[in-house]
Amino acid sequence: MKLTTKSFGVAVLLAGSAFGAFGAQAQEPAQNDGLNASLWYQTSVEYKTTALSVYAGAQRLLDAAIGDHDWTAALEQDGNYSAKPPAIILDVDETVLDNSAYQSWVVTANTSYSSKTWAAFVEDAISTPTPGALELTKAAADKGVEVFYVTNRKAAEEAATIKNLQEYGFPYADADHVMVRGEKEEWGSAKATRRAAVAADFRVIMMFGDNFGDFTDDIDGSIDERLEVMDKYATYWGERWFMLPNPTYGSWESAAFGNDWKKSPEARRQDKLDALNSWSGPKE
Repeated sequence: MKLTTKSFGVAVLLAGSAFGAFGAQAQEPAQNDGLNASLWYQTSVEYKTTALSVYAGAQRLLDAAIGDHDWTAALEQDGNYSAKPPAIILDVDETVLDNSAYQSWVVTANTSYSSKTWAAFVEDAISTPTPGALELTKAAADKGVEVFYVTNRKAAEEAATIKNLQEYGFPYADADHVMVRGEKEEWGSAKATRRAAVAADFRVIMMFGDNFGDFTDDIDGSIDERLEVMDKYATYWGERWFMLPNPTYGSWESAAFGNDWKKSPEARRQDKLDALNSWSGPKE
């Protein structure tokens, strides 16, 4: 199967064979269906312990971040911010809430991501907390840190998102702290304007996300250019910026094909294959 729209899938090859009615015949494995990535994300202890480790590491740094009034995580923080109250910023999808039920549906229904089915999923408000996220946000709130959720869910999806967060007791899960895309005219998919809005009134001590764009808007370069940006902020990772793993979708995928979603699915797939650093195979 080849997904034909921007999807939650990643390019994975599923080993297998089938025997047809006319004798044994090898069958091409499904392409780009995201099965392994979704299975790993939803069922593996490896994923869960990684997420727990990220949040536990951040929680251990809370007191230091609160106490150091020169400490900030937001590139948008400027001026004299030392007297501002502390806050943290978290992305929602695959950072605070686990949407693997939707990703798994995409795989099992043999379909692809669409804004219509995604909106229906969000409206059901059945996403569960990412391991460690609830504990970290509660610990921060207990220490007087305000919590902001900066998400690229649409404005029409804000109420369902708040409902989902409130169901599990996430602190500050209200309209003032859940900042969705399009809620204000200047709040597009790039998140800098929303981070700046928080930084105007708070000292942002930590940020959490599963995508490069949750930390900086400088995400649309090539693979090598993105690595350069990553290195530029090397001292932020694991201290001010905390990245959650997400092998199912993200800006890493489009970087492989020049961020050009107008390319055909076949062309995008070939670009991804070309981006791989592969072993040459066994010597004959």
